[in-house]
Amino acid sequence: MKFDFIYQRHSVRQFTGEQIPEETIKELIKAAVQAPSGKNQQNWHFVVVTDKSKIAEIARLVEAKNAELSTYLKDEAKIKAFRGTVGYHTVFKGAPVLILVYAGPYETIADMLLADGMMPASETEQYARANPGIQNIAAAMENLLLAAASSGYGTCWMTGPTYAAEEITRYVGFAKDGYHLAAMTPLGVPANDKITATPRKPVEDVMTILR
Repeated sequence: MKFDFIYQRHSVRQFTGEQIPEETIKELIKAAVQAPSGKNQQNWHFVVVTDKSKIAEIARLVEAKNAELSTYLKDEAKIKAFRGTVGYHTVFKGAPVLILVYAGPYETIADMLLADGMMPASETEQYARANPGIQNIAAAMENLLLAAASSGYGTCWMTGPTYAAEEITRYVGFAKDGYHLAAMTPLGVPANDKITATPRKPVEDVMTILR
């Protein structure tokens, strides 16, 4: 059994300068929001940035935040390692489109238990581990990436740059109560057609069948 549309997806970090029609972007977002969503909350919002100067400024914000956060680290090796990630966290600056994916509120049983205060807070944590609100966002994100790949476009699922979420959100002017930046992806035509998917663990290592 083959699922070619899945194997076409891989992380792309270099793009041509070719622009993507707005109608195409809308179709990709439409595919994204067909994802399953707990309680049909659809607690997602996509901010699409197509202005190159704005994308460059977002990259600058990430660089500045990276430098700032590194001052709170003591170990030189950790500082060097963290500063070294900034190049990976700004690869989107070479893409014609940047999609910021926001996650909205999603009440769980853990929230309700914590609010009512009858169960110790330390015990309620176990009921929050599944984090369905973020699972909704991840499902939509994967739909987006698969739809883009099957249409010949490249993407790269990124969460690293979200340490600059506050600065980025303020800069783009996005304001929706309770929403926070959860992930982002560049979108564009890959600079080459080589698929560079990293090796995956054998299925036997990640699957348990109960007979």
